[in-house]
Amino acid sequence: MAGNANKGGESVSSRLLAILGAFDDEHRRMSLSDLSRRAGMPLSTAHRLCAELTDWGALRRDTDGRYVLGRRMWELGLLAPIQVEIRQIASPFLYDIFAATQATVHLAIREDLKALYLERLSGNKSVPVVGSVGSKLPLHATAVGKVLLAHAPETVIARALQSLSRETPYTVIAPGTLVSQLRVVRERGYARTVEEMSLGACSVAVPVADGSGRVRAALGIVVPDLRRDVPRMVAALKVASAGITRQWTVWER
Repeated sequence: MAGNANKGGESVSSRLLAILGAFDDEHRRMSLSDLSRRAGMPLSTAHRLCAELTDWGALRRDTDGRYVLGRRMWELGLLAPIQVEIRQIASPFLYDIFAATQATVHLAIREDLKALYLERLSGNKSVPVVGSVGSKLPLHATAVGKVLLAHAPETVIARALQSLSRETPYTVIAPGTLVSQLRVVRERGYARTVEEMSLGACSVAVPVADGSGRVRAALGIVVPDLRRDVPRMVAALKVASAGITRQWTVWER
């Protein structure tokens, strides 16, 4: 409808989406002026649209005046079919791993060149918070990410090799080294990292396949160090992964 577009033909809905699209991993909290600039619209327009989105629950305004994504967005995200399926199927197995290891447990899927964390159970061992639910981290710097990258199409791997950011002094950013690591991940069936994403956090992860055998997710454990118990952790993860695959096969029938 003509009344729903500005002079340049841009619809109200497209401007609302521009506001929401301004948020990413590097821009989780923004002032109104930042949102206006990133969305490419006048400050007055951004102010009006942010007010509407806040009323609906898509945005929330903090005490310092900056905007963050609201709970309504997360609730909608959880309705995405693959996320609902994986979280529902995997949940009991995550608790089994937690009970066996008392370590922090992660479940993640690949979203382009990031690992999207769908679930997290906090362990008793003190480790930095690496991946909270809903966060996205680089594939090359986490164990779950390396598992997902190892089983990604060659085109995705090629793109990832072009943007290897250094998260800590221990992050692997040499393309050749990472390619070798990914080959080992496929051969051994698990990935491991030592303080590559955050100092004081080490991780082990295994792939999770659906009923057809396609790797759809990764299951990981985060601990302070990997000087011991790696075989036990890998075994626990692989048992859980196999259980998830069995349940997934039943789910898909």
